Amino acid sequence: MNLKPLHDRIIVKPAQAEEVTRGGIIIPDTAKEKPMQGEILAIGQGKVSEDGKVTALQVKVGDKVLYGKYSGTEITVNGEELLIMRESDIFAIID
Repeated sequence: MNLKPLHDRIIVKPAQAEEVTRGGIIIPDTAKEKPMQGEILAIGQGKVSEDGKVTALQVKVGDKVLYGKYSGTEITVNGEELLIMRESDIFAIID
Protein backbone atom coordinates (compact mmCIF):
# COMPACT_ATOMS: atom_id res chain seq x y z
CA MET A 1 0.00 0.00 0.00
CA ASN A 2 1.29 3.45 -0.85
CA LEU A 3 -0.62 5.38 1.82
CA LYS A 4 0.96 6.75 4.99
CA PRO A 5 -1.63 8.40 7.27
CA LEU A 6 -0.66 11.60 9.07
CA HIS A 7 -0.86 12.45 12.78
CA ASP A 8 -3.56 10.43 14.60
CA ARG A 9 -5.21 8.98 11.50
CA ILE A 10 -5.37 5.28 10.71
CA ILE A 11 -6.31 3.18 7.69
CA VAL A 12 -8.73 0.31 8.32
CA LYS A 13 -9.80 -2.56 6.08
CA PRO A 14 -13.47 -3.20 6.97
CA ALA A 15 -14.56 -6.78 7.62
CA GLN A 16 -16.77 -8.37 4.97
CA ALA A 17 -20.53 -8.06 5.49
CA GLU A 18 -22.28 -11.32 6.29
CA GLU A 19 -23.99 -12.90 3.29
CA VAL A 20 -25.81 -15.69 5.16
CA THR A 21 -27.38 -15.54 8.62
CA ARG A 22 -26.69 -18.17 11.27
CA GLY A 23 -30.04 -19.72 10.39
CA GLY A 24 -29.00 -20.08 6.73
CA ILE A 25 -31.00 -17.20 5.25
CA ILE A 26 -29.20 -15.47 2.37
CA ILE A 27 -29.02 -11.69 2.81
CA PRO A 28 -29.48 -9.66 -0.41
CA ASP A 29 -27.01 -6.86 -1.20
CA THR A 30 -29.64 -4.19 -0.49
CA ALA A 31 -30.19 -5.45 3.08
CA LYS A 32 -26.56 -5.96 4.12
CA GLU A 33 -25.40 -3.75 6.96
CA LYS A 34 -22.11 -1.92 6.80
CA PRO A 35 -19.61 -3.76 9.04
CA MET A 36 -18.42 -1.88 12.12
CA GLN A 37 -15.18 -3.76 12.61
CA GLY A 38 -11.99 -4.17 10.67
CA GLU A 39 -8.24 -4.57 10.68
CA ILE A 40 -5.74 -1.71 10.91
CA LEU A 41 -3.43 -1.57 7.88
CA ALA A 42 -1.46 1.62 8.64
CA ILE A 43 -1.17 4.24 11.38
CA GLY A 44 0.18 7.77 11.65
CA GLN A 45 2.94 8.96 13.99
CA GLY A 46 0.57 10.19 16.70
CA LYS A 47 -1.37 13.21 17.82
CA VAL A 48 0.57 16.47 18.08
CA SER A 49 -0.39 18.55 21.12
CA GLU A 50 -0.40 22.35 21.25
CA ASP A 51 3.08 22.40 22.82
CA GLY A 52 4.48 20.29 19.94
CA LYS A 53 4.76 16.95 21.74
CA VAL A 54 3.69 13.81 19.88
CA THR A 55 1.41 11.40 21.76
CA ALA A 56 1.81 7.84 20.46
CA LEU A 57 -1.29 5.95 19.28
CA GLN A 58 -2.75 3.15 21.40
CA VAL A 59 -3.47 0.93 18.37
CA LYS A 60 -0.99 -0.81 16.09
CA VAL A 61 -0.97 -2.33 12.62
CA GLY A 62 -2.76 -5.67 12.61
CA ASP A 63 -5.18 -4.84 15.47
CA LYS A 64 -8.82 -5.79 14.92
CA VAL A 65 -11.01 -2.88 16.03
CA LEU A 66 -14.63 -1.79 16.51
CA TYR A 67 -15.64 1.66 15.26
CA GLY A 68 -18.77 3.76 14.83
CA LYS A 69 -21.26 3.06 12.04
CA TYR A 70 -20.57 6.35 10.26
CA SER A 71 -16.90 6.71 11.20
CA GLY A 72 -14.19 7.55 8.74
CA THR A 73 -14.01 8.39 5.08
CA GLU A 74 -14.30 5.66 2.46
CA ILE A 75 -11.44 5.48 -0.02
CA THR A 76 -10.49 3.01 -2.76
CA VAL A 77 -6.84 2.00 -3.23
CA ASN A 78 -5.89 -0.51 -5.93
CA GLY A 79 -9.55 -1.59 -6.15
CA GLU A 80 -9.76 -2.26 -2.41
CA GLU A 81 -12.33 -0.45 -0.22
CA LEU A 82 -10.68 1.10 2.86
CA LEU A 83 -11.55 3.60 5.59
CA ILE A 84 -9.37 6.42 6.86
CA MET A 85 -10.32 7.70 10.32
CA ARG A 86 -8.95 9.23 13.49
CA GLU A 87 -7.93 7.06 16.41
CA SER A 88 -10.70 8.67 18.48
CA ASP A 89 -13.29 7.05 16.14
CA ILE A 90 -12.25 3.61 17.45
CA PHE A 91 -14.31 2.21 20.33
CA ALA A 92 -12.36 -0.95 21.19
CA ILE A 93 -9.64 -3.39 20.17
CA ILE A 94 -10.83 -6.98 19.64
CA ASP A 95 -8.57 -9.63 21.22
